[in-house]
Amino acid sequence: MTPIEEISQVLRDIGAERYGDGSVSQLQHALQCAALAEREGSSAELITAALLHDIGHMVDAHYEGAAESGVDRKHERIGSAYLAIWFGSAVTEPVLLHVAAKRYLCAVDGEYFDGLSPGSVRSLRLQGGELDAAGAKRFLANAHAKDAIRLRRWDDMAKDPEAVTEDLDHYLSFVSVALERAQAA
Repeated sequence: MTPIEEISQVLRDIGAERYGDGSVSQLQHALQCAALAEREGSSAELITAALLHDIGHMVDAHYEGAAESGVDRKHERIGSAYLAIWFGSAVTEPVLLHVAAKRYLCAVDGEYFDGLSPGSVRSLRLQGGELDAAGAKRFLANAHAKDAIRLRRWDDMAKDPEAVTEDLDHYLSFVSVALERAQAA
């Protein structure tokens, strides 16, 4: 199975399940994130990261019920490691950092927390809450912090049950470009 076929299968099969608060499926959420990234003229790598930022939930055999039990499975690490088989840091680092970006934004933007969905507020607690000043400084020192912040904001907006996006195959074309570039590097 090619990487595109495997990623497509994960998104189509497991991604059909409900996401977070249940208003959209994981696949709808992924497509909305990718659409937002594309609308901003992002690179193929960042569109790929937006599409696949929550793949750690989908490939984690122990994900089901973990949050309800008070366990943070660290989907950002699982997803980043899964994607690192095929992609470079332009894809994997925003995926890895999108949770830290939420924690950072809560620390530096007083209005950001107020806009979080109830599910994001619950997961924030499990993920360690807002960053302290030293943690915020360390986060910003990462070369991919700005992309992670952009991804985080798309993540927060991509929960609209009425949103219309292109289909998965459209976004897989960006994944294909990102794969080709990673293999050429």
